[in-house]
Amino acid sequence: MLKGKILDDQTRCEHYHSALDVIAIKFKCCNDYYPCFECHQELANHPAKVWSKIEFEEKAILYGVCKNELTINEYLTSGNICQYCHARFNPNCKKHYALYFETLY
Repeated sequence: MLKGKILDDQTRCEHYHSALDVIAIKFKCCNDYYPCFECHQELANHPAKVWSKIEFEEKAILYGVCKNELTINEYLTSGNICQYCHARFNPNCKKHYALYFETLY
């Protein structure tokens, strides 16, 4: 289920709405998809939890363009391109990985 302050059907929200902002992340704490951490923080009634490294095979990334789900590993190794529809997504999402995923280093 997609939640958040969504602006369009490709998962853009009021916080992140460039042409490349086309993914939503399933939050481990509630199993709901949100376009961003800010949407979750503003609308959920609980703190966010990060996905641990051992859970990186879970499908937790929704591409707003083609609506396919990817595992966290597929997302992190995608080169910012959807393997299904080849749509690009925002490479700056990497700056926020620590909000969603256990540290990779």
